[in-house]
Formats: sequence, structure tokens, C-alpha cells
Amino acid sequence: MQNTEDTAQIRSLIETWTQAVHRGDLAAVMADHASDIVMFDVPPPERGVRGADEYRDCWPPFFEFQAGGGSFDIDELEVVAGGEVAYAYALLQCDTPEGRAAHPDRRLRLTLGLRKEGGRWVVAHEHHSFTLAP
Repeated sequence: MQNTEDTAQIRSLIETWTQAVHRGDLAAVMADHASDIVMFDVPPPERGVRGADEYRDCWPPFFEFQAGGGSFDIDELEVVAGGEVAYAYALLQCDTPEGRAAHPDRRLRLTLGLRKEGGRWVVAHEHHSFTLAP
């Protein structure tokens, strides 16, 4: 059974995280992620990013993209929460102004796996992808 309080907490966590990414606020980006986070991202490495240190290290280049006008804005967000685990999936606008103008329907696909640790939700898995361009 879906817990609406947990769903609301997770939705807020994700919205706060995307705002932190957009601002380039590394401490806030890291705040609600598990120490053993696994992320499969669009850029390498092929086997993903594993652990908080590797996760932290992957953000500065993306912040440079953001500083150059890149977007990271939620278009759609769905959250499914159980008692101890949850998942969320979203579509985000994530591109340069030129890219958005050329491909206005292109979206970043985001999937998150969450678990409760000490009574609070943390992101344990993060997966980003784009479709292949024609």
C-alpha cells in the first residue's frame, strides 16, 4: 500500500535535489544520498559510479554545463513508496538553450531507487539516460 506521507517526502527530496543540481550546490546534491550510492549516468564510466566519493567527483563537470545555461528541470515525476523502499521516475529538461531550441521534446530519463535509513529516505540508486538521437 502506498504511503502518501512518504510519497510527499520523497517528492520533496527529489525536487530539492534537482534545485541543488541546478544551483551547483554540491553539499545539497549529496545530502540525501546513501554512502553506497550506485549511479548509472549518460557519460562514462560504463560500469557506473559507486560510492559517495565517486558520486561527489562526477558533479563538477555537470555544474560547469549548468553555469553555461544548461537546464535540469523536472517535467514529470512519479513516486511509488512502500514502507522501507521506494522508487521514482521522472523526465527532465536537461540541455543547453540551443539544444532545447533544436530538440524541444528531448528529455532526460531519470530513475531513482530509495530506501529508509534511520527513519529518513535516501537515494541508493540513480540512473540517467537519453534515447539515441536519430
